Order: sequence, then structure tokens, then C-alpha cells
Amino acid sequence: TVSDTGVTANGDGKKIVPAGTILGGGFLASESVHAVKTNAVGAEGVLFNDTDVTYGPAPGAALIHGFIALDKLPEAPAAEAVASLKQITFLK
Repeated sequence: TVSDTGVTANGDGKKIVPAGTILGGGFLASESVHAVKTNAVGAEGVLFNDTDVTYGPAPGAALIHGFIALDKLPEAPAAEAVASLKQITFLK
């Protein structure tokens, strides 16, 4: 579940967490924990699809193992986040 905390509404009034957002917060260890946007140590995965959290936390899928092109991400990952995501290879 992707958290709506800290997500601002766009021009249409929708709160969208974009695909490629780096997520953390302990969601892999517990289903009751919501995934939150992070770009630091403790990153656990990368959001697979845009997720609408306008009306509160919403289900989302996170990539935890694979390859991701850096130019497809909405924000470049910090070195700390890349180091935490040991099973993800970032391609230039």
C-alpha cells in the first residue's frame, strides 16, 4: 500500500505518486506498513505504476529485483538509495 503522506495534488486535484518513485518505510517487512517516498538509506523498491492516492493510501506494486533505466525515473536516485536497492541494477 502506497502512502498519501506528503503527496501534493496536481492541477486536476489528483494526488498521483508517479511510476519510478523510490519507496521505503518498512513495507517489505510488514503488510500493515505503508510504503513512503524515500531517496535515502532504507529504500526497498521502485514503484512500478502510477498510483492514485487522492482518497488515501492505495495499493501499488514495487519492483524489488530487476533492471531500471535511469532516464525513465521521475527523479534521479541518491547514492544511498542505490546502495540500499542491492537487487536492482540502474542502467544509463
